[in-house]
Amino acid sequence: MTLFDRYIKGVRFLLPTPFTIAIALTLFTMLFAFFWPWENATNNIDGYGSKFSLILQYWNDGLWNTNGLAFAIQMMLMLLLGHILALSPVVEKIILRLLPICSSNAKGAAFITIFTLMVSWFNWGLGLVFGAIFCKKLLEFAHDQKIPINVGLIGAAGYCGLMIWHGGISGSSLIKITEPGHLASLTSSNLQEQVPNLIDFKSTVFSSMNLCVTLLLLFALPLTAYFLGKKVKTKIPDNYIKLPQQINATNLIGAEKLDHSILAGKILGSAIICFCVFLALQHPNTLSFQFITPNFLNLSLLGLALLSHGSFMNFLAASQKAIGGTVGILLQFPLYFGIMGIFQSTGIIQDLSHYFQSISTELTYPIYTFLSAGLVNFFVPSGGGQWYVQGPLVIQSALEMGIPLNKSIMALAYGDQLTNMMQPFWALPLLGITGLKAKDILPFTLVLMMVGMVIFLGGLILF
Repeated sequence: MTLFDRYIKGVRFLLPTPFTIAIALTLFTMLFAFFWPWENATNNIDGYGSKFSLILQYWNDGLWNTNGLAFAIQMMLMLLLGHILALSPVVEKIILRLLPICSSNAKGAAFITIFTLMVSWFNWGLGLVFGAIFCKKLLEFAHDQKIPINVGLIGAAGYCGLMIWHGGISGSSLIKITEPGHLASLTSSNLQEQVPNLIDFKSTVFSSMNLCVTLLLLFALPLTAYFLGKKVKTKIPDNYIKLPQQINATNLIGAEKLDHSILAGKILGSAIICFCVFLALQHPNTLSFQFITPNFLNLSLLGLALLSHGSFMNFLAASQKAIGGTVGILLQFPLYFGIMGIFQSTGIIQDLSHYFQSISTELTYPIYTFLSAGLVNFFVPSGGGQWYVQGPLVIQSALEMGIPLNKSIMALAYGDQLTNMMQPFWALPLLGITGLKAKDILPFTLVLMMVGMVIFLGGLILF
């Protein structure tokens, strides 16, 4: 058994499904809160029964938090619409045009890496499926053209977009903090006057630190993939089953013609895109990108998906294929909101914040946040869920230590996306589409992760 086989076996042994982990974390949080001294809690506690009752109340209040549920729906739509767009004929045509430049193993790995990174920076759901389809098409192309490749490296290249997504415009925490009042909703009452109303993309996604980090990733990761492609063993891939093509409907009558009308879909998609442009231009803070919110991004994705699929039926057929990927968000996010409700209401957030302040300096705090976020990502693989679990602690500590809030949140985003290269959860769509196994891609994703770690740490230290 190889080292990577043992790693996969260890992951399977230690980590159940993310939903099971979310339940286990909920129970652990309840026990943790029960035995934790509530020095900062405002409620008077009379006996263990009263304490446990309060914990359940705090959990229930967090579970059905309306702001949290709205966030869950936003993230579901972001993944769903990105996935639908990736399944469109337009995206397939783009990939087919890119295939001829992938004339060797090294070139294929490098080009898949750079295009997957760029697409994932725009939307993580789109990038996740785009990388998987690009990888699948390249396997077919390599087989037909008799090009020897390393399927594990190609698969890793198609997955690496998950190492840049949280620093892009669909990053869960970065796009959520653009909404007025969201930061205050995660902050204790005594600090709400210090927290800004919002943090726009100019301070996060388009900050000098993140732009430098992103450009370095776009340069270093494809270069790494290229050199790996030169060194690894290759062979002509097997004849992988080709992806199913769209079926054109015939013998349509009445209203069915509207359902299948290419013109209707393109008109509606174009109208939505034009409306999004209007919203961006008429916003009073267009130059600081404050118009980019979860709702704006989802509306843009809806317009692009309708435009690229053409007909409503093609759009709905793609949504049927994509909807399964959103189940995790739907079921897990409320549990994360419940955990946050317990931490906030019991005062544990403040206590943990004071502890991290005692062991941190202005230099080390972003690094500790980065490393802890990478660890938490193993147990909360969703960036949005992690933001609701870890975000309040990051905000509290940064405010009390006087550390720039935007940098602290970026540190969390970097840590979350980095260990996606070790966390197999988000690789499942790619593995399902390509027929590869986690152990095939893991050796190469770990190499890419080490390169990314150097870049992320360098950015946090230098800026």
